[in-house]
Amino acid sequence: MLSDITLGQYFPAKSPMHRADPRLKLCLTVFVIVLIFSAANFLSLALGVGYIFLGVALSRTPFKLYLKSLKPILFIVVFTAVLNVFYGAGEPLWQWGFLKITKAGLLNSAFVSIRIVTLILASSVLTFTTSPTQLTDAIERLLKPLAKLRVPVHEFAMMMTIALRFVPLLLEETDKIMSAQKARGADMESGGLVQRIKALVPVLIPLFISAFRRAFDLATAMESRCYHGGEGRTKMKVLRFGHEDWLILASAALALGAFIALNLALPGAKLR
Repeated sequence: MLSDITLGQYFPAKSPMHRADPRLKLCLTVFVIVLIFSAANFLSLALGVGYIFLGVALSRTPFKLYLKSLKPILFIVVFTAVLNVFYGAGEPLWQWGFLKITKAGLLNSAFVSIRIVTLILASSVLTFTTSPTQLTDAIERLLKPLAKLRVPVHEFAMMMTIALRFVPLLLEETDKIMSAQKARGADMESGGLVQRIKALVPVLIPLFISAFRRAFDLATAMESRCYHGGEGRTKMKVLRFGHEDWLILASAALALGAFIALNLALPGAKLR
């Protein structure tokens, strides 16, 4: 299960999404999330889903990696779908006591499930096509106006990127520790809830020690390279918008116009 978590992983490739400006990709991710949450009917939701799958296709990343990123949240999707099935007005299609399934409940369940899946896919497109260094530069440039208010923008961006980069490293370390403990005879899969929690103690202690050791090594490496924050620092690669970036931005504007039209012009397609 731990190996299925792809948060923070970068997949190097040569694709339009990899070449796109990281600031644009970060803004488009927020744009798509707002689009998905603002969808009022299945047609507008389908437009958002189609736009996300266009980004998936342009990323030229193996689709199995996107499926792998969905595996950890499969339980959440199923659980949410089952809960929403029983919330809906109208004539019941099936009823047992106070539990009833209606057509509106089924539609609402499908709507919420598609929304969750597409949100994960949108974030995966960003992390698969943007390296930690590019992500740091993008966050710093987007938050640069806050520097006039004495907000440590560079340090904030660096902190977020390091945290995101450490997620796959810590997951890999956790997997190694669990395998080592199982090889020593530790039983982590049987017994009650309390026993399973106690069985995790031999995993958590070395994991915390390893995390602090990595943090100390990173701090030492940054100090040895005379890192003192963003003051006076220059960029080896300056971020600039290219022709492909303007085309992607234009496609986002067209998608936004079509989305608003579908939301407002088709009230009969809204969920009931």
